[in-house]
Amino acid sequence: MAETKNVIEFKNVVKDYGDFKLDSINFAVPEGSVCGFIGQNGAGKTTAISLLLDIIKRDGGEVYLFGEPVDGKHHHLREDVGVVFDEMGFHEFLTAKQINTILKNVYKNWDENEFFNNLKKFSLPSNKKCGAFSRGMRMKLQIAAALSHNAKLLVMDEPTSGLDPIVRNEIMQIFREFEMQEDHTILLSSHITGDLEKIADEVVFIDGGKIVLSGNKDEILEKHALLKCANDYADKVSDSFVVYSQQGTYGSEILVNDADACRRLYPETVIEPSTLEEIMIFYVNQAKSPAKNA
Repeated sequence: MAETKNVIEFKNVVKDYGDFKLDSINFAVPEGSVCGFIGQNGAGKTTAISLLLDIIKRDGGEVYLFGEPVDGKHHHLREDVGVVFDEMGFHEFLTAKQINTILKNVYKNWDENEFFNNLKKFSLPSNKKCGAFSRGMRMKLQIAAALSHNAKLLVMDEPTSGLDPIVRNEIMQIFREFEMQEDHTILLSSHITGDLEKIADEVVFIDGGKIVLSGNKDEILEKHALLKCANDYADKVSDSFVVYSQQGTYGSEILVNDADACRRLYPETVIEPSTLEEIMIFYVNQAKSPAKNA
């Protein structure tokens, strides 16, 4: 069986702004996967993406893209990367037709027919100034461009933030169709974990500039669970299993990191599957209140 290649690799990467620091982060994104890059706003997702795209310079560590170092000397790597940001990267006075003229002089592999086919597919006008587009239309315009130069990797920073559920679902379907093509990879940064549960194969969870969890999404979801019990029972649950515990009027809710072991050891409790959002919230709470789990 052929060894899986990593399209993205971060090795002990540091970026220090003084008031915020990416602190020796390590993670990899396998070829052909959809990786959900999750974390609350300000966790470090955009900084990491900017380092990957060589927009800013790191203070330490190594970043690799398609097995080659991101070091300012490998500009050809950008040909294979389609990028979609939270804010539209095109001037508002431009039309899609004018954007096509610009981008065919930027990308060697620009496919004009593909771009206009994507505009039609996404119901986007070619002669209307994109400043008049709705937020959903702006996102789809960026995606149309990202899909029109034969990119092998899509990198997206909060592409569905602020969109209604119908448009978000439409955009998720576009991503699924891209990923189903051979050797296509997606890094999707988002704090909307419900979208990622539907599409992601891998998950990287960052908080406060540090990687908290990374790995196969299904394995992370199977491993974690919400244990519910009476408040006076909560102390019986071993600290080695507890990510974070919160008490309420009607009992305690504990995120545990070994669901199978807890089902065996604490059969009198209720143990329910957890969502990515719940996992993220409990780990963030743990970081804010370490003394509670000391």
